[in-house]
Amino acid sequence: MSRIQKVIAENRLTLGLASPMIAGQLGQMMMGWADTIMVARLGVVPLAACAFAIMVVHVFLVFGFGLITSVSICVSRAFGANEHREAGELLIAGTALAAAAGCLMALAIQIVAPWLHLLGQDPEVIREGKAFLILVGWSIVPALITVTGKDFSESLSRPWLPFWIMIGGVLLNIFLNWLFIFGNMGMPQMGLTGAGLGTLVARIAVVVALYSAILLKKSYRPYLVGRMTWEAFTQRFGILFRLGWPSAVHLLGEVGLFASATLMMGWIGVTALAAHQVALTCAATAFMVPLGLALAVTVRVGQVIGAKENFRIRPIAFGALGLGVLLMSCSSILFLVSGSWLAQLFVSDPDVVALTVTLLVIAGLFGIFDASQIIGMGGLRGLADVRVPMAFIYIAYWGIAAPVAYILGFHTKMGAMGVWTGLLVGLIFTALAITARLWITSGKEAARHPERKLEGV
Repeated sequence: MSRIQKVIAENRLTLGLASPMIAGQLGQMMMGWADTIMVARLGVVPLAACAFAIMVVHVFLVFGFGLITSVSICVSRAFGANEHREAGELLIAGTALAAAAGCLMALAIQIVAPWLHLLGQDPEVIREGKAFLILVGWSIVPALITVTGKDFSESLSRPWLPFWIMIGGVLLNIFLNWLFIFGNMGMPQMGLTGAGLGTLVARIAVVVALYSAILLKKSYRPYLVGRMTWEAFTQRFGILFRLGWPSAVHLLGEVGLFASATLMMGWIGVTALAAHQVALTCAATAFMVPLGLALAVTVRVGQVIGAKENFRIRPIAFGALGLGVLLMSCSSILFLVSGSWLAQLFVSDPDVVALTVTLLVIAGLFGIFDASQIIGMGGLRGLADVRVPMAFIYIAYWGIAAPVAYILGFHTKMGAMGVWTGLLVGLIFTALAITARLWITSGKEAARHPERKLEGV
């Protein structure tokens, strides 16, 4: 079998696992689309307040997601090595880690909420978004627990159960938004606060449904642990934490950059902030495709390492990377030719629409490099290589992207376009560094368990 045939074969397997993951991620983005579209009907200020609050919560949420990426790494290796009990113990420890981290983050948001005015945003935006922020902040707890259960199921090559449950959660959230935001079916009209309440209730419902299904479904019984000693729990918890915190810090650096961009947009003005939210929602939706591929790559690389088939790492990782870049090139063309139509799905304000169209052109370009870095990181996480990439992120984003974004945004006439151009510069550097790291590390791992009679991968 030639190298190209190997890549194609691995891509088929990766896509089989990634398809429900991508669909599930897109479903989650539909929840963000629903919030943005429905809140936009309330006006530009509520939309800007929604963008600001989501930015604050997203910083905490993504840190939590990074912390529990270790569940995918460890469970996929246990699955590949046929260690059923170990996988079940990792689910228990991972759930405890997610719950503890989520509660700490929600409390932190509750504490900082009265001091948000220090971030230099419009007072009306702060006042409008405070209650929404607190409600969505507490929804971090069920969100992190849900992702733990989802990662566990996907690492066992069972991605469809969490997919259908999360799609149900999206539909429930849209219905609750309709009830609470606009006061339908006898409910009080709560505006932006209603969107926060809808998100919280929907996320609680999803975590209850997912864990109930895992506990009751027959195919999961071999992985369920009847009793777990305290020693085993602390050992698994410690492994997950030690492996997860570098990924958490890495993602914090990434999301912190986009949070800073949101703050800069707020300094420019309400119109810039609203356009930024719409363009970022579109870009993030397209990003769910390479993100789903990256999640599948992490699982598949972990599984082949557990099975001692390391020679398959490069075809899996680089095949998916090429596929992701190709797909994001298609989304770039869509943003270029349909930017105005996409913007008008969210808002009717002509100034916001015009600026959104401009930002989507840049978003199309950096989506290609974002796909490269996230899929490359998926491969590195499967290899448990998380600390060096963390350094790459901070150099690229905070040493290059943030200063360039600030200079172009506030010391040239580019304004909002300059901020997004700075993001593009950082993503280009990150993509190149991560891809090079993946090539080097995967080659070393492949040498540990080479395929017999293999001339080279």
